[in-house]
Amino acid sequence: MKVGVLKEAVGPERRVALVPESVAKLAADGMSVLVQSGAGLEAGFSDSQYTDAGAELSADRATVLREADLVAMVGAPSFGSPDSDVEGMRTGAALVGFLNPMQCRDLLEALAERQITAFSMELIPRITRAQSMEALSSQATVAGYKAALIAATSLGKFFPMLMTA
Repeated sequence: MKVGVLKEAVGPERRVALVPESVAKLAADGMSVLVQSGAGLEAGFSDSQYTDAGAELSADRATVLREADLVAMVGAPSFGSPDSDVEGMRTGAALVGFLNPMQCRDLLEALAERQITAFSMELIPRITRAQSMEALSSQATVAGYKAALIAATSLGKFFPMLMTA
């Protein structure tokens, strides 16, 4: 199986779907990983870190989409035009990401039309059995921490952040 990792193309997204550590685990399990060049730069990961972890790099987004059995993204893919992400994916491929399916019926229809299986990360239940796959809690924790840091920076006066029991 070939997993494709794309550079996020929408908005000021700094996250990446797979970090080099995860790529190494997938490679150790016999999967090949194709990463779009620059996919991890905004998250602090260089292309060489991905290749050291066992990934193959592609400068071309279309190549990643065309060759991957499973495409991993943070956000939803583009759709609705001949050169969109959905149109570039193989028929029968799979997609994993935060797809916002409750608000984007057109995307679901485009994926179904191309027979692409979609796994929307925000719909994984927050239960014990699914805890290792659940992504919303970790993202909410990071967002809350970042909000506290931004507030501390914006306050303009001393902000005690020392926590004691």
